[in-house]
Amino acid sequence: MAEPADVDTPHGPAKVHLHPAPAPAGALVLGHGAGGGVAARDLVAATRAANEAGVSVALVEQPYRVAGRKSPAPAHQLDAAWAAVIDHLREHDLGDLPLITGGRSAGARVACRTAAATGAAGVLCLAFPLHPPGRPEKTRLPELEAVDVPVLIVQGASDPFGMPPEGPSRTVVTQPGTHALTGDLTGLAAAVAGWLPRVLA
Repeated sequence: MAEPADVDTPHGPAKVHLHPAPAPAGALVLGHGAGGGVAARDLVAATRAANEAGVSVALVEQPYRVAGRKSPAPAHQLDAAWAAVIDHLREHDLGDLPLITGGRSAGARVACRTAAATGAAGVLCLAFPLHPPGRPEKTRLPELEAVDVPVLIVQGASDPFGMPPEGPSRTVVTQPGTHALTGDLTGLAAAVAGWLPRVLA
């Protein structure tokens, strides 16, 4: 893995951690959760699984995290920064590789909202926060429904943020545990490794 690289965005520099695979069949770009970083255990497990499946991975730190702020930026700023990083990666590091985007929690929401604009071939959602805890009426299901490429959601069975439903091109894999998604990292890795080649094919 190379040293993380700064990437300019409209809302300050983001940071990209590249994990290239030899002769990659595609690339996976993942964002972090609202209060966490790219070292979250589920992101690490997904990165390793993707690399072993012949897929290069870029982990993206949003500008607010790079700047040392704990509270996430507004959604439109997250989306704009994410799109700028994807553009940079296509131009410099990933070229014309088929691209799957995703992330954990808030990062998964960003990837869903921007899937069409970034030309994603698929979206990987780790612990998608379907609604705030105890507020099922505040559903974010429209963000998932708007994605028209294959989606894999890996969700903790006891996640207080809810359980997203399956859909025509949306697969939901349930794992033991909560929103942290650390109850079965081996199972998470297997789900990711099995899904990526099908999408890239």
